[in-house]
Amino acid sequence: MASHAWELVGVARVELSLPLTLPTGQTFRWRKTGAEQFTGVVGRHLLSLKHEEGDPQGHVAFLAHGGAAEAAAAGSAIREYLNLDVAVSVAAMWQEFAAADVAFAELARRLDGGVRILKQDPVECLFQFLCSSNNNIGRIQRMVENLASLGECIGTVDGVDFYRFPGVDLLASVSEEDLRRAGFGYRAGFVVNAARALREKPGGGVTWLESLREMELAECIEALCTLPGVGPKVAACVALFSLDHHHAIPVDTHVWQIATRDLIPELAGSRISPKHYGRISEAFVRRYGKYAGWAQAALFVGELPSQKKKEPWKRKQSTT
Repeated sequence: MASHAWELVGVARVELSLPLTLPTGQTFRWRKTGAEQFTGVVGRHLLSLKHEEGDPQGHVAFLAHGGAAEAAAAGSAIREYLNLDVAVSVAAMWQEFAAADVAFAELARRLDGGVRILKQDPVECLFQFLCSSNNNIGRIQRMVENLASLGECIGTVDGVDFYRFPGVDLLASVSEEDLRRAGFGYRAGFVVNAARALREKPGGGVTWLESLREMELAECIEALCTLPGVGPKVAACVALFSLDHHHAIPVDTHVWQIATRDLIPELAGSRISPKHYGRISEAFVRRYGKYAGWAQAALFVGELPSQKKKEPWKRKQSTT
């Protein structure tokens, strides 16, 4: 497939670390294709992203596999997807979080920053997280790839086919039995029934999902939970990772452990329950403010086994 030259996105590692953002649970559609390079689909664009080799600041560059004609539109799409139009600095945010919380200060010493919240397509985000219930990352990726393969194949990189994510109508037409045979288990019903329910919403579901950006977070969560298979955690993931609700807090066992260890220790030893979700969210917002979801995402990444092994990071100094 024809490719254009690599172009800089205009963001350094402290604002966007690809290894800490793309493969750590926000999305399951990117494949590692180099040491610090990932390939995936954003809308109709097949793209690779990487940190520039030899650059002390680790600036991010992109490659549009559709060729020169795709480059301008792809560049605009990737900026939106990476949330680069949000008037926030991750580095400045981390400084504020570290000043407010000794646990975050320790995280900031250990990691290289740049855990960035993505702004994904709401339909794609919703169906990815419907596949995530009680599941591991490898299996989620296989299920999401299976769903994606229902859409249009837009290119092949390193022998791997990449697909544009299917729309609501196509997802609603899928057989639940076929998904069960493909290994979706009980989640097959979630996918099909959620797509059919979404199709009945205003605008065929897409317009309705987009309208949730304008709601208060609690209303957005309540609206999403009317869809089959969507509970508070999945709803919070969709709100945070695609609908601009930057203080949404998806609560799973990892976040529960963080909260009971660092924010509400009086609940330590008790079992996680939906009745605690509101209290956990309030604790995060009280500590970290209107971008509490960004803090939660960074703390979540810091709890991953691959990141806990890391020694405190020393920033490389430029020689220029």
